[in-house]
Amino acid sequence: MHTPTTQARPSIYYTYEVFKPWLLSEHAQPTRQKVVIVGSGPAGMVTALELARHGVASVVLSSELQFSQGSRAICFTRRSMEILQQVGVADRMTEGGLPWRFGNSYYRGQRVFRMEAPHDTDDRFFPIINVQQQFMEEYLHDACKANPLIDFRWGNKVSKVDQKDGYAVLEVDTPEGLYTLESNWVVAADGGRSAIRTAMNLEMEGASYEGFFVIADIKVDLPLPTERLAYFDPDWNPGNTILMHREPNGIWRVDYQLPDGETPEQALKPESLKARIDAQLAMIGHAGVKWEMDWSSVYSARTLTLPDFVHGSVIFTGDAAHLLPIFGVRGANTAFQDAQSLGWHLAFVVKGLASQKLLTNHSAERVGAAREIIDEAGKSTRFMTPPAGGFQLLRDAVLSLSLTQAFVRPLYHWRTSRPHAYTHSMLNSMGDDNDLFKAGPAHGAPPQNVRLGANDFLLDHLGGGFDLLYFTDAPTIPESLQHTLQAARSKGMPVNVVAVGSAHPVAGADTTLADTNGHLRQRYGVPANGGAYLLRPDQHICARWLTLDATRLQAALKTALPQ
Repeated sequence: MHTPTTQARPSIYYTYEVFKPWLLSEHAQPTRQKVVIVGSGPAGMVTALELARHGVASVVLSSELQFSQGSRAICFTRRSMEILQQVGVADRMTEGGLPWRFGNSYYRGQRVFRMEAPHDTDDRFFPIINVQQQFMEEYLHDACKANPLIDFRWGNKVSKVDQKDGYAVLEVDTPEGLYTLESNWVVAADGGRSAIRTAMNLEMEGASYEGFFVIADIKVDLPLPTERLAYFDPDWNPGNTILMHREPNGIWRVDYQLPDGETPEQALKPESLKARIDAQLAMIGHAGVKWEMDWSSVYSARTLTLPDFVHGSVIFTGDAAHLLPIFGVRGANTAFQDAQSLGWHLAFVVKGLASQKLLTNHSAERVGAAREIIDEAGKSTRFMTPPAGGFQLLRDAVLSLSLTQAFVRPLYHWRTSRPHAYTHSMLNSMGDDNDLFKAGPAHGAPPQNVRLGANDFLLDHLGGGFDLLYFTDAPTIPESLQHTLQAARSKGMPVNVVAVGSAHPVAGADTTLADTNGHLRQRYGVPANGGAYLLRPDQHICARWLTLDATRLQAALKTALPQ
């Protein structure tokens, strides 16, 4: 019998709610579900919300009765905020978050590099915003709870998954005992220590790096801006790196590598934590300042991924599918992109709008993204915490030269998480004009947001299906294109037509966006005589044309949704 703790987790700044467990005796006997999501972290809840956005119901199983302990993920990128806007929680994130765009690297008391993340008037969100994970989980849970298509079950722990022909049977343990739950699809979003992955004997590919790192959240008043701070080879922790981030509610994150020979258990002793944090505060000029510990943990850097995320009726996502180092804010931000992708791919298969080839595409795209991130994160990890030998020698040389030589300083850049471009996706049109464009987002790229008004942006008008951006000053969409679109819709394919250019409604378009100054046209590289873009339900580009006719559109729609 599963007995999750009913004692609220301690926190200086967050009040944990202990939720009532879902018990079978209080509900009707379960029928076979379309989708069961195992795990209620960021990946699991965003997947549920994305499925619901496409009209697909799901059951979310959480083994615990409360949100995760500690701040955990705190830095969320612009693309993550765009995804969270789609599922309805971006405003709450913005209200309580701390936006920032600068990062500073220090060596021997000198700032040797200052990172500046791009930000312009077309961006609704800052490059990064800091919000503790408990708040983000609360916002996502509130959205799940308000959605009639999401059945959220606290205190339900999956103890076994048995795959049958075309569905799976889950054994679920609760505070009143076991019950079985059948589902056509199971989303394994059960974290880095995924019990489902272990039970299925699935091996991850990649590397684990030497050394352990402490994360400590402290309540302290420091007169410093909300910027990322990195300190290399400090006197109190020679050869290692320390990171600091300001969090909301008066909390600061201190992140440092353990010296050689020190165990995680030793590092988390109160006297060890106090000595290291006091030393760090003294080094930055705040010796003796009063502080209070909220939460601490130890982690190691790993760059691992499953080579395939789809195994029969079970689909892995988030940390259950891959393990990434935190350098470059990659964990939760990658999970959001996984979940957004999985949401629409799985929804279209569940609804019978596409064959299971679409899930093969999801796996190929997200495994490719994981491997790209592993390559970049590996470079960051080897610089932040270099292995002995050549990497250590190179890092030490960069540190030394950076005091006087500007050309080496960009090597401090931490290669911040960025959305993956599905350049080689099977959904991209091969008969379009992608190679002829001189500007604008190319095949597989995420969308370029564009400001349309004081609080009005292009991405506010997209999402929920495929979007055809048709640039025109004409009063109507050509009849041949309308016939092609109607044929696709008659087969269930959701396609939204956005006419861009005219100040007046364009006949045949679902939405008309004025572009009197040509700014949107310019950002998308569209010439004055018109053009078009086809965006997938996750807003990534799958086709673009300088000239579009019905035959080319029909071919692109067929490629984008394989039957």
